[in-house]
Amino acid sequence: MIITTSYRPSEETVFTAKNISRTLNGRFSERRKRPIYQIQQTEQDQVLVVGKERFELYFTDGEKFFFHPNSAMFRAKRFLKGEADPFIEAAQIEPGDKVLDCTLGLGSDAIIASLAAGDEGTVRGIEKSPLLAFLVKTGLQTWETDLVPMNEAMKRIQVLSEDSFEYLNQLDDDSADVVYFDPMFDEGIKESDGIAPLRKLAHSDFTLSASLKEALRVARKRVVLKDHWKSPRFERYGFRVQKRKTALFHYGVLEAKPNDESSRC
Repeated sequence: MIITTSYRPSEETVFTAKNISRTLNGRFSERRKRPIYQIQQTEQDQVLVVGKERFELYFTDGEKFFFHPNSAMFRAKRFLKGEADPFIEAAQIEPGDKVLDCTLGLGSDAIIASLAAGDEGTVRGIEKSPLLAFLVKTGLQTWETDLVPMNEAMKRIQVLSEDSFEYLNQLDDDSADVVYFDPMFDEGIKESDGIAPLRKLAHSDFTLSASLKEALRVARKRVVLKDHWKSPRFERYGFRVQKRKTALFHYGVLEAKPNDESSRC
């Protein structure tokens, strides 16, 4: 991967870009006012552009990816007004809770979880792709909205580049209140231009069955799965589904410590 800067970079931006190239094992290339397509033609590689306000990743096919709060922005506004959020209702996240998001992606649900858990709570996001983890971690720390509580919530999220199964396996029993999974849907959903490139960065080799046993051991309260409404995974693993008539995806819930042990997967 090539690391370069915005069109007219400051010395600080150049310094940052060079540091990032070392962090990501990429190659730094001076911008020299070249258009991105020219750098791609010369280097035959994807290009990460380091700017003052955000980082943009340009794929070789012309698509572009950058961190943004996505749907979390309007969800946060509703949540702060006291309106219900389906994810928070499914997970029953309360102030002070410890939440583990095993499939962080862009972090939209982690942002809302951080709002709900508050400054006494903890939200950790696990992302297997090192590049995606880096871009999201940086974005969460630097993106500014007009909602101060949301900015604070984003900065509280801890991002780890790990395999979720291996990470869960290292944790103690009951060390989180809620464990959350939002794997890539098997069924296609029309995605926004900002979300579609995510599939190129995210690792798709995720197996839910390998992680559920560990998740139920780690979770003190519940395990939550977000999936397409047609997904067989809800029934296969015994999730209690919270259906939403107009939504293309539902939330499934497994109580971590149910009274009837036979109901566990």
